[in-house]
Amino acid sequence: MKSVVLLSIPGLRSEDIAKMPSLKSMAERGGTVPLSPTFPCVTCPVQISLSTGTPPSEHGVIANGFFWRDRGEVEMWTAWDEVIESPRLWDRLRGHDSSLTSAVWFPMLSKGTSADYVCTPAPIHNPDGSESLWCYTKPEEYYGELRDSIGHFPLMNFWGPLSSIKSSAWIVDSAIHAARKYEPRFFWIYLPHLDYAAQKYGPDSDQAAAALVELDREIAKLSEGLNETLPGDVTWLAASEYVITPVSDVQFPNRLLRELGLLSIDDQDGAEHLNPARSDAWALVDHQFAHVFVKNAEDVERIAQSIRDAGIAERVLVGSERAAVGLDHPRAGEIVLVSRSDSWFAYYWWTDDAKAPAFARTVDIHRKPGYDPVEMFIDMPSKQTPLDATLVKGSHGYPADDDSRRGVLIASSAGLIADRSSGVSDTDVAKMVLSEFGIDYSDV
Repeated sequence: MKSVVLLSIPGLRSEDIAKMPSLKSMAERGGTVPLSPTFPCVTCPVQISLSTGTPPSEHGVIANGFFWRDRGEVEMWTAWDEVIESPRLWDRLRGHDSSLTSAVWFPMLSKGTSADYVCTPAPIHNPDGSESLWCYTKPEEYYGELRDSIGHFPLMNFWGPLSSIKSSAWIVDSAIHAARKYEPRFFWIYLPHLDYAAQKYGPDSDQAAAALVELDREIAKLSEGLNETLPGDVTWLAASEYVITPVSDVQFPNRLLRELGLLSIDDQDGAEHLNPARSDAWALVDHQFAHVFVKNAEDVERIAQSIRDAGIAERVLVGSERAAVGLDHPRAGEIVLVSRSDSWFAYYWWTDDAKAPAFARTVDIHRKPGYDPVEMFIDMPSKQTPLDATLVKGSHGYPADDDSRRGVLIASSAGLIADRSSGVSDTDVAKMVLSEFGIDYSDV
């Protein structure tokens, strides 16, 4: 009998392993190979590629958010599993053998998934603006058991200015608790800790180096707890979701589209709010790429050329050109932008900070139509986020086209990677997990 544990670790680089004794020990038992994430190299698309074995052009998760054209609504981070258009790894496991139970711990888009056991952040927003800090779990009542055993999930430490090892430590403790209770045969665990310091201070900063040590201690605890608990021999895989690289520049696609007269802006009590549904073109930005949604098909090429002329992006891809980066999907923007490798895109559309919407100065990942790493720099006494996007020192999302942007896959079993010395893609990982259970991907 076998069990498999897959650790999903954003920001892990091959050179980091030497500073992480637990991961180094895992690598010495098995080995490592370069891992290339499919574009876009950001959380949700990569996690779904890892768990389906298919790229975004097939599974449909084209960013960390979606613009639902039929409703004119933007959805950031809150989507359920139902948006995924490819079978998940655990669907294939169960289809082969119902005894191959799965636990999914903290990857995004896990709400409503068919895995046997699930835990993922899902705070309830109360009418007074406060939050009940809890998680979506399957079984539903299991969060109460976790809360009573190890305390509430520390949501405030999961993202924003208070991001810390406390969130990954809770994930580790709850995963050990679940392993003892349920003994799943496959366990996928997201450990976000390396994401924070590398973006805030830079991937080669002292703070990023300290984060490696902190996370490795938690991995040691997790390894001991799961090896003692899970059925049979346990195979470990640790997959880098993407690599964070230094940035020294930021660009603002929505400000350019505003200058071109394409944004629709609503004035609400003196603040300027973007109206995506009424805009002729607007950009959902996500780290180092952006989807530009264009209302009228006849305007696409003209708008694309204006963006090219402005020089804010390295690549401006239209229509079938989007296939070159794997984003030829109906949910993608009519125009896809790729930043320069040392730059990233901020969502701002206002030109006067006094007219920025109130949520711009808060930690509000749901109302902002794009990812905002500046939230990590909030001034705690005033509880205000500075509107200075130049503060960010690291980013990701750019195509993994050279070694500096390729991550690493660690396997505790040398046989899993014996013939893969040239490297693997994130879409290979699901197939490797299945193979460890003696299952061919194409058969299920």
